[in-house]
Amino acid sequence: MKYILDTNTLSFLMRGEPSVCGELVSKSRTDVLLPQPVVSEIEYGLSRLPRSKRRDRLKQRFEVFLDELHRSEWTDEVSRVFGSSKASLEDKGIRLEDFDLAVAAHALAIGATLVTDNVDHMSRVQGLRIENWQSRVE
Repeated sequence: MKYILDTNTLSFLMRGEPSVCGELVSKSRTDVLLPQPVVSEIEYGLSRLPRSKRRDRLKQRFEVFLDELHRSEWTDEVSRVFGSSKASLEDKGIRLEDFDLAVAAHALAIGATLVTDNVDHMSRVQGLRIENWQSRVE
């Protein structure tokens, strides 16, 4: 099974949250993927932090995850899933941030499970399999 990490899950990993780290190490390295929108959001968040030891530590951890995690490519299929999902949600009067929907589209396009702590929000996307590693009991 393939897993797509969303931004809050990668943030938990960067902070060393035990349940999330435990789930990550239990998976095959090639089964856990990071989509480019998550890379963008994390870089944005880190860039907004004031210069500090904490920021430096988080940047170092981010680099480790960039080195270790494979990327989920943004393909034509991801773009098509994004477009059709956005239209379907808007027809129902539901709006999601484009980056959130882009992350979900990556998971849908390759039949992966999205790993997120934002289950209520992301469960609006039809057909999306979701797991929350943060809520797992150790």
